Amino acid sequence: MTNVAIGFCLQIFLLDVVRMEAFFVSLILFLSRAWDAVTDPLVGYLVSRTPHTPIGKLHPWMVISTPLGILSYVLLWLVPNGSDSLALSVPWYLVTSFMFETFMSCYHVPYTSLSMFLGGHQRDRDSATAYRMCLEMLSMLLSSVVQGQVMKVFYAERDHVCLNDEQPLEQVYHTPAPLHPALPNTIAAAVSVPLWQVLLVRVGKRIALLIGLPLFIPAVIVLVCVPSNLAVYMAMSVLCGSSLATLFLLPWSMLPDVVDDFTHKNPSCREMEPLFFSCYVFCNKLGGGLSIGFSTLVLHFAGYKAGACSHGDGVITALQVLFAPVPIVLLLLGLVFFYLYPIDETQQRQSLSHQEEAM
Repeated sequence: MTNVAIGFCLQIFLLDVVRMEAFFVSLILFLSRAWDAVTDPLVGYLVSRTPHTPIGKLHPWMVISTPLGILSYVLLWLVPNGSDSLALSVPWYLVTSFMFETFMSCYHVPYTSLSMFLGGHQRDRDSATAYRMCLEMLSMLLSSVVQGQVMKVFYAERDHVCLNDEQPLEQVYHTPAPLHPALPNTIAAAVSVPLWQVLLVRVGKRIALLIGLPLFIPAVIVLVCVPSNLAVYMAMSVLCGSSLATLFLLPWSMLPDVVDDFTHKNPSCREMEPLFFSCYVFCNKLGGGLSIGFSTLVLHFAGYKAGACSHGDGVITALQVLFAPVPIVLLLLGLVFFYLYPIDETQQRQSLSHQEEAM
């Protein structure tokens, strides 16, 4: 939920509340993402080397990092005295963002690794993963509602100012704000997670993923080709959210199987779960950081100007390309890798049986 809030609002906060120059805002966002990506494998290694305690091996990390993460998150949204000076504001937000990402890594890596330590059948572990993803989607839904209201008020004020340039911002009337445009996607994804969980039990994880992810392709094509149509937008957003639910659920369900298979083939390597999960999170964050940098660079060359009331056709075309063709090409490439995914249900059962015999 905090990541959703930061992704939606931190850039706007730094630009329009702190009044920081765009270059330094980009620098802070990029460096914080880079730091976040680096800390995940490091935390995973440290967690894997942590000795067992009376409350377990993973829980101490979560217990200690939670209050520190909350504190750093609050500090991230404060405007310090003297924020007009870049010599103060830039180090402040760099340090607070680094602190927040570090403490979140200390919490998130052991938290996501907990599913590997659950007892019972492998299906029980998959079911626990599905419950976790449902709760995460509900948290994202709540965040979209709250942050969407804040953002819509801000954009309503900006649009009003654009229509009446001579009126100062303080006198702009606050109009009622609709919900965040990503809300239909989030609702559809949250509702679809249990359905995909039922399907993966019946047909297997790889088949379920190969069924669900391609639904994203026609959805984004229609959204680009049929703009300004609320009914079409809602329908395609639901289809897109249902497809993205597979991306939230199934890779996380596949990862424990990869760890089991690695442990079966390398018996001398034990307690590698946090390292595997941290590397997966690292790849996710690295991909997110690269996508932000690439899209920002494309918009820069297309002539995008922050705070402008209108943009040229080049910016619109760039947004359409970034919204549909680029994700579709990357999705098709990902589907090839998922198709070649070598671990099936039979191999999973063999790995689990060998582990039980070894124990």
